[in-house]
Amino acid sequence: MSKRVCHIVDDDPEVADSTAFLLRTEGFETTTHASGEAFLRSLPNLDHGCILLDVRMPGINGLDLQRHLHDQGSSMPVIIITGHGDVETAVRALKNGALDFLQKPFSREDLLAALDSAWQQPRHTPVRSEEVELACARIERLTKREQQVLLGLVKGQPNKVIAYDLGLSPRTVELYRANAMRKLEVRSLPEMLHLAFLADLGNGSEAA
Repeated sequence: MSKRVCHIVDDDPEVADSTAFLLRTEGFETTTHASGEAFLRSLPNLDHGCILLDVRMPGINGLDLQRHLHDQGSSMPVIIITGHGDVETAVRALKNGALDFLQKPFSREDLLAALDSAWQQPRHTPVRSEEVELACARIERLTKREQQVLLGLVKGQPNKVIAYDLGLSPRTVELYRANAMRKLEVRSLPEMLHLAFLADLGNGSEAA
């Protein structure tokens, strides 16, 4: 893509306008859409670009819109943004093909890093066997307990629920989660979940 384009879908005009202004100062071309329906009406005339998609909106919410785009074979990368982020929402978004997940208020640095990563993605990215093998190899670095904690995250469970199911304290779960991120060489929950999905954790590959 010769130009960097970002389509912002958010029903909060202050957030949409301020984000668009920030991105324009960084060289992006931007469009703003106050609802999922408005975005879909404009979609046939939009340039290919990254979609910055709010979750909670009236009418078609962000996850439903993302799933619709995914089912229609859209090649535009999606970054989910929300003021009400939780693990379950992140899991649903990533399973539907989102590249990243940002919780409001997100920093300028985190937003630009997510967009830069999205911009480097080819328009069509079929999963290669080498990617699956690498993900499985990284998962195998984890101890049984770390895999159990990761499996809980894959299921969309918060730390407190994982702690209860495993008979641990929430603080201990946080430590296992941090250790798992370090061993997997990831910096965020979305990155860790992407690896888990590639390795098909939860469908026979988790620790017994």
